[in-house]
Amino acid sequence: MAENKTEVLVGGLVLAAAVGFLFYAGEVTGMGISTRQTYDMTASFRSIEGVAVGTDVRLAGVKVGTVTDVALNPETFRADIRFTMQDNILLPEDTAALISSEGLLGGTFVELLPGGSPFNLEPGSEVEDTQSAVSLVQLLLRFVTSSGEEG
Repeated sequence: MAENKTEVLVGGLVLAAAVGFLFYAGEVTGMGISTRQTYDMTASFRSIEGVAVGTDVRLAGVKVGTVTDVALNPETFRADIRFTMQDNILLPEDTAALISSEGLLGGTFVELLPGGSPFNLEPGSEVEDTQSAVSLVQLLLRFVTSSGEEG
């Protein structure tokens, strides 16, 4: 009888740890149940290489949102993204959005660079000043081809 109680207790602890881990993983990845209020924004890029649903949106290196949708606009042939922003952060209307990388082998994120406008973007509006991802392969090819011409 004592063994059954021990087994049930250990099983309960393992189950509680698993649920706690899943909750923590959901919050860290932005897929969990969040009580934080958000609003949607959009932006259109020539290339969003490395960006997918769940990618961080950062302001001054701090995560302030998450990419929630990625789609190709068939009229402009540009990549449109929809992302959420924390409702306590209001962006000036001349804010720029660019695709940045954490390093040579790091991940990709959307970086917001606020401007100096006294007027703020309305929730649901579009960040119009965008800069696409820079391909490392293209940069290396340019370097190799330009250094070969000088010889």
